[in-house]
Amino acid sequence: MAYLLGSIPTGFLVGQARGIDIRATGSGNIGATNALRVLGKPAGIFVLLMDALKGWVAVVPLTGLLCALFGIAQSGVLYETATIIAGICAILGHNYTCWLGFRGGKGIATSAGVLLALVPWALLIIFLVWVLLFATTRYVSLGSMAAAATLPFASWLTHESPAKIIVTGAMGVLAIYKHRGNIQRLLAGTEPRFGARDKETVK
Repeated sequence: MAYLLGSIPTGFLVGQARGIDIRATGSGNIGATNALRVLGKPAGIFVLLMDALKGWVAVVPLTGLLCALFGIAQSGVLYETATIIAGICAILGHNYTCWLGFRGGKGIATSAGVLLALVPWALLIIFLVWVLLFATTRYVSLGSMAAAATLPFASWLTHESPAKIIVTGAMGVLAIYKHRGNIQRLLAGTEPRFGARDKETVK
């Protein structure tokens, strides 16, 4: 259920409502950053919030409801395991959505929603890292990758459980892996800065 929730391709659906296939425009990604560039600020913010909401809903109300139905106490190792599994499934649903041939977004917004539910203080730390990198470079991707790399250390600093530290480390690795195209463009000097008007479409 968490996977199916995460698999809802918000950016693609918003683009379709505007008569635009977001996969064929801009970076081709269905996430909030490309939606912001292609569809405008209101649509981009909506996609960002909805993608984050998918992650939070999967971990908190959905897992809480299912645990209640099966008589699982909403505390302890079993509940923590259930929330972690739900969060991972929601992120995988967004990154590899079954509705678009298992090709989705990079999972940053959905991961943020999951982290808000699982490790809120660690999320605050990596958000500050993202803001710092983005403010100084204007590269959304660079800020996202720096935040992803910081995530397991932020979980450790905020005294999260070993399971959450391991899982947030895996989430960080997955987020960086999904940015491999951005890494290539950063190295080649062709990655667009946020707010810059590109003369040609980024592929």
